[in-house]
Amino acid sequence: MNSKTQILLVEDDLNLGTLLKEYLSVKGFEVTHAFNGEEGYERFKEKKFDICMLDIMMPKMDGFTLAKKIRAADKQIPFLFLTAKSMLDDKLEGFKIGADDYVTKPFSMEELIMRINAILARAKNQNANYHVDEFSIGTYKFNCNKRVLTRKDKLQKLTSRECELLRLLCMNENEILERTEALTRIWKNDNYFTSRSMDVYITKLRSYLKEDDNVELINVHGTGFKLITK
Repeated sequence: MNSKTQILLVEDDLNLGTLLKEYLSVKGFEVTHAFNGEEGYERFKEKKFDICMLDIMMPKMDGFTLAKKIRAADKQIPFLFLTAKSMLDDKLEGFKIGADDYVTKPFSMEELIMRINAILARAKNQNANYHVDEFSIGTYKFNCNKRVLTRKDKLQKLTSRECELLRLLCMNENEILERTEALTRIWKNDNYFTSRSMDVYITKLRSYLKEDDNVELINVHGTGFKLITK
């Protein structure tokens, strides 16, 4: 098993991309280099990455568009932008999409390494919640390991898929869980049939949670779902 940190580098400048890949490899990272946004998204779908480094001005698909597609598929993965621009509007746009950092060319390799390590450390802390085994949902208690949802003296056993989906909803409590993220994490694809299957599971979870009026599982049209606790 490869324990190296996996970096997706999407940079259309051949010289800079090659230099970055070689330097980061020497520093112990494993780098996959793509030369445009479309290729970058294809590489992203092929394996699990720990962080994405994206140039902004690229052919076929710019870095902002690529970042939105990556973020739709995986809300947790951190990324930073590499750009020659230093305009405030571009930085604001990057952070609005969900960028963890923003490096303006030219930059020192030492600074880049420091920023990457800082981002990875923050991401590790944020993702720790994914390993939480117990959640409170209003008056319900949800135990992931035992796959049970309890309220007072009533116990509801959950299937593995129901359990995984409810865990994701709890991790995004009172926020939108995007449909694409749930499908990618649990079903490993987002085709029509798995999407319809997920809708069935959502309906089941909604029925399990109906006893508490302060808990609501809603559809967010065109986006995903939201577990609301008042």
